[in-house]
Amino acid sequence: MRPIVTGFALAIFASAAMADWTPLKVDVWDPPFNKDRKHREESYTALDKASKKWDLCVAIPHLKDAYWTAVNYGLVEHAKKLGVSLTIHVAGGYDKLDEQRKQVEKCLADKADAVIIGAIKSDGLNDLIEKFSAQGKPVIDLINGIDSPKLTARTAADFFEMGKAAGEYAVKKLAGGKAMIVGWLPGPKGAGWAEAGDRGFRDALSGTSLKIVDTVWGDTGLAAQDKLIKQMLEAHPDLNLIAGTAVSAEAAVQELRRRKLSEKVKVISYYFAPAVHLGIQRNVIAAAPSDVPGLQARLAVDVAVRALEKKPHPKHMSAAIQLIDGSNVGKLDLSGSLAPEGFRPILSVNR
Repeated sequence: MRPIVTGFALAIFASAAMADWTPLKVDVWDPPFNKDRKHREESYTALDKASKKWDLCVAIPHLKDAYWTAVNYGLVEHAKKLGVSLTIHVAGGYDKLDEQRKQVEKCLADKADAVIIGAIKSDGLNDLIEKFSAQGKPVIDLINGIDSPKLTARTAADFFEMGKAAGEYAVKKLAGGKAMIVGWLPGPKGAGWAEAGDRGFRDALSGTSLKIVDTVWGDTGLAAQDKLIKQMLEAHPDLNLIAGTAVSAEAAVQELRRRKLSEKVKVISYYFAPAVHLGIQRNVIAAAPSDVPGLQARLAVDVAVRALEKKPHPKHMSAAIQLIDGSNVGKLDLSGSLAPEGFRPILSVNR
């Protein structure tokens, strides 16, 4: 029987493990931002303290799910450690590009020393990024992928590889050569990470016995994904695999249980979150790769400070992806993927 990590134990485990997260094995893209996903493994050691109380401004899409809560935790904890000031702006969803633009404009107006952006749309902030760059201020692309030549650095896994990892798992471990009818929910249309994940998942399924019969894009709020899952199941009663975002997987588990279809329809996510963690433990979600978002956030803060202090840093790096399923869920260090139990979002530190 697999060991179950309780919320209390996970909180202690996460806090202890994250306290000594560095040095860290990272993937460094060479050359930076290359489209061929060429990267090498290096060891990265974070700063102990900043040389001064730099003012960092952060813009993220939302805090509606545990993925971005883990990001929030990582940002806040490393800013505290370094002794820098941090303000986090939350747009409210992937349909709120106008709001995110206003928030990045506020970062400019407030004369922040550097900006860290989890972009709603890959090219939706390019004019504002150019303004930051023209002032000589670092711009760090956090997780979602920004298509701008003015970036200082990026801390993000390649979501093509995340989608491909989930797809390969489905092909090798779930189908085993048998045909599967797949419903696919990659996330919000126009978001760089979702479109990359879509390409990776399709690449893994190409030429296999798995067939995607429905692809549905949408915001990653639970209510939105629940509605999409219901529509998908009504339209395609022959589905035997639902794949998608962590929120898609969470909604699918609930709806499949309600319809008594849990035995018939498998569920897989292409990124990780607490609900996915619980689903894997309970054997109702098959697997998920994790891009360890809490570590990506810490790296973003560290790189922003290094750039401000003219210290060397990789221009494009990522903490290594973890593939989590029932065979290893009780053994892996998940502290880079999950905020501690009971953590509540914090929008500013050291102000």
